Amino acid sequence: MVIGAGFSGLAAAAHLARGGARVTVVERHDQPGGRARTWSEAGFHFDMGPSWYWMPDLFERFFRTFGHEVSDLYDLRRLDPSYRVVWPAPGEGSSPRFPPGSGAPPGSDTASGSGRSSGSWDIPAGVPALRELFEAEEPGGGAALDRFLAETGAIYQAANSDYLFRPSLTFREFMDPRLLTEVVRMRMLRSMASYARSFFGSERLARLVEWPVLFLGASARKTPAMYSLMSYADMALGTWYPMGGMHRIIQAMVQVAEDQGVEFRFGSRVERIRVEGGRAVAVEMEGGGGALSADAVLASADYHHVEQTLLEPQHRQYTERYWERRTMSPSSLLYYLGIQGDLGDLPHHTLFFDQDLDAHMDAVYLRPAWPRSPLFYACAPSVTDPSVAPAGASNLFLLVPLAPGLEDSDAARETVFQGVMARLEAHVGLPLRERLVVKRSYAMRDFEADYGAFRGNAYGMANTLRQTGPLKPRLRSSQVRGLYFAGQLTVPGPGMPPSLVSGELAAGVLLRDLGVRPTEASPPGSPRP
Repeated sequence: MVIGAGFSGLAAAAHLARGGARVTVVERHDQPGGRARTWSEAGFHFDMGPSWYWMPDLFERFFRTFGHEVSDLYDLRRLDPSYRVVWPAPGEGSSPRFPPGSGAPPGSDTASGSGRSSGSWDIPAGVPALRELFEAEEPGGGAALDRFLAETGAIYQAANSDYLFRPSLTFREFMDPRLLTEVVRMRMLRSMASYARSFFGSERLARLVEWPVLFLGASARKTPAMYSLMSYADMALGTWYPMGGMHRIIQAMVQVAEDQGVEFRFGSRVERIRVEGGRAVAVEMEGGGGALSADAVLASADYHHVEQTLLEPQHRQYTERYWERRTMSPSSLLYYLGIQGDLGDLPHHTLFFDQDLDAHMDAVYLRPAWPRSPLFYACAPSVTDPSVAPAGASNLFLLVPLAPGLEDSDAARETVFQGVMARLEAHVGLPLRERLVVKRSYAMRDFEADYGAFRGNAYGMANTLRQTGPLKPRLRSSQVRGLYFAGQLTVPGPGMPPSLVSGELAAGVLLRDLGVRPTEASPPGSPRP
């Protein structure tokens, strides 16, 4: 029995079924996807959650396990530019310096004559063009980028060929002389912020290579440099988009799972996990749905919600105090906007780093508060994919990182909305608010209501040094036999590709406990017991 049909739940279900198990997935919503659900209104089709497709090799690995190529299942396009970064105007915020004589980098106002109120870079796809941008910003920057990618590429390959796929049940898994030697040699336990600045003197370049770790739920000052592999994924492997929207990945995963014999029950909310004799034996459904018996239960829903709500107190591994002391990833204020007309020259992805990053991170991590001048992200998928908006209209998604657990009010949401929209309108030179035809906000109270997300977090538990590997909540319950966990609050951590891996790891542990080795998994199409 798998609880939840998000990325980790779907991955776990497919791997369990391939290993010979009879698998049922129960999902509280009327569609699969979890945080990657969709919402449609007035001809606009919105991805409600993930919008960045990175680490394409991990998606390829998953689908090839079941005899598919990604190209068999959805049309994947590489974005160029990968994204745009909008920097502070000179004298505003944490404006980075230009080294003497470096000139203006490609994509800046000075180079392009765009006349925008703050400089912006369009980050090109491919290392050769990136090298030119880095060299233009800082003499020697191209060579520094090569060194950076060589080191981070080695980390990426080591992680994806080995360390990422360790279930982290004990510290012994990482008592590996080879791993320890590399960690010491490259000083991977220092912060990502320090690591980035060991390569680049330009603050803009340092910000550019460190920002991807924000996907892992913590600032670069708190994230260990071992996670620089995210920067390699960004710059060397590229940013992609599946035509039809990110939900196409979910549809493909459901197809794979169903081909393996997985049964789905949507609109089925679990009320309690029944434990008898210290073992999980059934899930009890809300609304008179009865109980579904199980030899084992794998919960991919929010870990805190499962333990604190679905289990009786004596069966919980972690206390409420334990959870309160964890560093959670940020929550988010999201806006789904349908706009009549175009968006000017806005690309698919734009990061507005035009305000003080450190001040915003302080409001998220140190002194939780609604930020006064937040950084934000704009996604315009209709620039790439006209199918997500009616003809002559544009689909726009906005995200503002927020501290988890803030008091969430409509007034606070609207204040932030007006501020970021004013900056976006100034950037594109268009009165977008006058052309709004669809507007929906989504923040902490929605994450709590829809996903049982602890303190309304959006991404799970932050990947700080003290919350890495075996220091995260475990994949296997220590209190209840036959109970397993997957998803963003356990290993390896937040994000779509890590969630795929989490589902595979949890399924592997469960199968081994049942005496089935994952390497002996049944081929697709084999009969199930």
